Amino acid sequence: MRIACVGAGPAGLYFSILAKLRDPRGDVTVYERSAADRAGGWGVTFAPGLMRQLHVSDGESARAIEKAAFRWSRQFVCIRGERVPYDSGTEIYNLNRPRIVEILAARARALGVRLEYGTEVESRAQLADADLIVAADGAGSRLRQESDAFGTTAHVATDKYLWLGTDRMFRTFSYHFTQTGHGWIWASSYGVQSDLSTFVVHCGARTWAGLGFDTMTAADGLALIGDLFKEELMGHRLMGQLTEETDAYWRSFRTVVNKRWQDGTVALIGDSAHTTHFSAGLGTTLAIEDAVALAGCLGRHASIGPSLREYERQRKAQVRPQQARAGHSGRWFADISRYIDQEPARFATLLHARRSALQPLLPPPAYYHLRQARRRAVPIVKAAIR
Repeated sequence: MRIACVGAGPAGLYFSILAKLRDPRGDVTVYERSAADRAGGWGVTFAPGLMRQLHVSDGESARAIEKAAFRWSRQFVCIRGERVPYDSGTEIYNLNRPRIVEILAARARALGVRLEYGTEVESRAQLADADLIVAADGAGSRLRQESDAFGTTAHVATDKYLWLGTDRMFRTFSYHFTQTGHGWIWASSYGVQSDLSTFVVHCGARTWAGLGFDTMTAADGLALIGDLFKEELMGHRLMGQLTEETDAYWRSFRTVVNKRWQDGTVALIGDSAHTTHFSAGLGTTLAIEDAVALAGCLGRHASIGPSLREYERQRKAQVRPQQARAGHSGRWFADISRYIDQEPARFATLLHARRSALQPLLPPPAYYHLRQARRRAVPIVKAAIR
């Protein structure tokens, strides 16, 4: 089988590894428009469940990822001078995106996958010899946009975010909320390796424009963010990318949904198939799970058609509830004025429950008390059952 995978992010590379492990004689090529040393982005996160899946699927790359990962379990919400702790009891794995791409690319190459960097694929016509084309080329997938068969819809949020890094080491995950004369702006920080951390900045559109980010240069914007979060950064620098500090651009999150994830020849995986709001921290997990599922389906059928149909049924059912919960998380932050006046401990509780579909339907104090009552009741019920 000749497989062409477009996009050398975590999803595309991991699929190529599994495809080659399944059929060592198969012809697997990954095409990436950027240069080999230009992988962008900052921290990606995933939970122990995905780490276990990686060990089952390919122990060699899993061990390399686990060794490179930075881990944290505690979280803090910092607002109005208070630092409210939260411990989920789950250890989270974090890597800088260029590092995980480097690990997966090395593993793919060692297995015999061809990696074609600096190659732009704009149409499936360029890959006419492929039996299967895997579109792992992101939320703006050109392969997906080439056809109406996928039934794509996209919704663009109005709030703004900026994915940055810093050379300050944050050893736990924290939210930092800062009030300005134009409204609230906040950042989430977490370590990704021994000397680097992710620093995601987020605010409403009015605050963003009121602070002047809409007319500033990237360098001036970074300087202002550094000033707004000077206590948190403690003099450390902010970077748009590791390779270029001022490569920093504000974005509005785009939620992508597809009625179909395959058309018999092209299969969508990762952000080309679905996006989940970044505040849920599920993007990389779901993308790699897509790769695992697609490779598994190809291994269970003698031909491509049934494989792709099973993949579509399986993953659409699994991703749909995750995408919904991520949507609730994104809307919680978009509606932050509804919650921001709560006292810090209550605000932190509401923030950690932001994936709830019920929370927007109740006044914040009512939902808080309902959640607290449930938390008190659970141990009592469990004790009664025993």
